[in-house]
Amino acid sequence: MINWHQYNEKLVRRGEILISADVLQGWDKELAVMNCRKQGRKFLVPDSFMKIVGYAKVYFGLPYRQTEGLLRTYSDAIPHIPDYTIIHKRVNRLDIKVDPNLGNDELIVAIDSTGIKVANRGEWMRDKWGRRRGFLKIHVGVDVNSKKIVALKITDERSHDAQHLPSLVDQASCHGRVVKALTDAAYDSRNNFSYLYHNDIVPGIKVRKNSSFKSGGCYPRKMSVISQLANYQYWKDSVSYGKRWIVESVFSVLKRIFGEHVMAHKRHNMIKELQLKIALYNQFV
Repeated sequence: MINWHQYNEKLVRRGEILISADVLQGWDKELAVMNCRKQGRKFLVPDSFMKIVGYAKVYFGLPYRQTEGLLRTYSDAIPHIPDYTIIHKRVNRLDIKVDPNLGNDELIVAIDSTGIKVANRGEWMRDKWGRRRGFLKIHVGVDVNSKKIVALKITDERSHDAQHLPSLVDQASCHGRVVKALTDAAYDSRNNFSYLYHNDIVPGIKVRKNSSFKSGGCYPRKMSVISQLANYQYWKDSVSYGKRWIVESVFSVLKRIFGEHVMAHKRHNMIKELQLKIALYNQFV
């Protein structure tokens, strides 16, 4: 049963995150630290405020000029309004980190990837001009208890999912001890099973249906293959594999809130835009 009061409070809190008065209160103090020993022109806007501007831009899907117009409506409360060129430069230089701010010590991580379009041209334009720009892939690790993203990696569409499991688990380990990793068959490889085994992590990796019983130098994968092919439902219950679908729901929420494409044109700016969206999602949750 859904706790509607708690759900409503989460939706209301989104507005508090986008327009935070704490940044304005510490405006001068943060600028003094940023401008200390700085050569050249001094900063007029602190990084914390530029991060809020970046959050508002990706949440409302605004171009940079319209983002400047949004800030002008609060000119009475904001000490300095940056123009759209400053917003573009400062937002894309921010150091955005995925900070889930978890309170639990042990993590069950569900890992998967999804595609993000690099343009919103539509299928008709793509067929008419015969141009394919490809897409980006976001590889994430989600804590199944809090539904927060604890690991993130952004690549192009040519990058295979299986090779990114170790780095995603390493990122998640910075926020708590990973005790179980749940993935689909795309992550079925001897290297991944060996990595999880040596790090004392229960592998919840679904193996391919034509998997061989031979170990091939990886005994943990052999035991998982035997368990799944002998009684799949028992294996599924033993590793709580059903919780893997939480990562699919996270992808659904991300695309409903922020859309299925990025607005930036350069690859570096695309990655920064996706990082802002992931960081903002964690705060919403």
